[in-house]
Amino acid sequence: MFFVIAKTLGVMAQAPQIFFELLAVGVALLWTRWRRAGRTLATTMTIVIVLFAVTPLAMIFVRPLEDRFPHPDLTTAPTGIIVLGGAMDEGVTRARKTPALNDAAERLTEPVALLRRYPDARLVFSGGSGRLNPAAWTESDVARMLWQSLGVPDQRMSFEDRSRDTWENAVFTKELVKPKPGERWLLVTSAMHMPRSVGIFRKIGFDVVPYPVDYQTGGGRGDFFGFRRPGEAFRVLETASHEWIGLVSYWLSGKTSALFPGP
Repeated sequence: MFFVIAKTLGVMAQAPQIFFELLAVGVALLWTRWRRAGRTLATTMTIVIVLFAVTPLAMIFVRPLEDRFPHPDLTTAPTGIIVLGGAMDEGVTRARKTPALNDAAERLTEPVALLRRYPDARLVFSGGSGRLNPAAWTESDVARMLWQSLGVPDQRMSFEDRSRDTWENAVFTKELVKPKPGERWLLVTSAMHMPRSVGIFRKIGFDVVPYPVDYQTGGGRGDFFGFRRPGEAFRVLETASHEWIGLVSYWLSGKTSALFPGP
């Protein structure tokens, strides 16, 4: 039930979706006796949409997430590398018979580089399907296809294919790898997704080493200057708002160790 509610409300409440929902409400009110309120709401939301579409305003939501966890010291070889799903399209992969990756592709490519650097490490992928109507293939199927094409030996890969969200990623992965005291497990996921992910792994007692990838910002002052392309600006804003909503909802439901987990 939590999964269905989180998916449904998460889409409806995240920006920029909610901006357009409020704009539509404002326009609808123009045709009622509350047209003055409608005019105010429609005008306000139009200004908000334009500002977020062409300015770097969204960076105030993105940078705290991406800056939360720095890259770790890797002088000590890890026991294994855990990779969270969310970087592919299962339906397109099945239809085209070739791995279809999205903007978070580094979640799948960087672990292969790490595996070559640490030849004794174990590579673990966690991902079933996060869709309300799952495709015939899981994210694990896509990851397996990609890593095999990149030359990763089957005996070095393990897959968890039941999870539908980040909470299940952590729970089912812990069941799969059965971490032992003293082991060092890297957690690879998008930088914006890392705070929530680490909080969940900590909550279930699985101590992982954050290894963020898929950065959307440069980390400097330039992130807050200049103009943006609307499509790119809204895509980043959508991802950031999804994570902030996820942090709050997971914390309220007792699924994370803190409201905003940090190092």
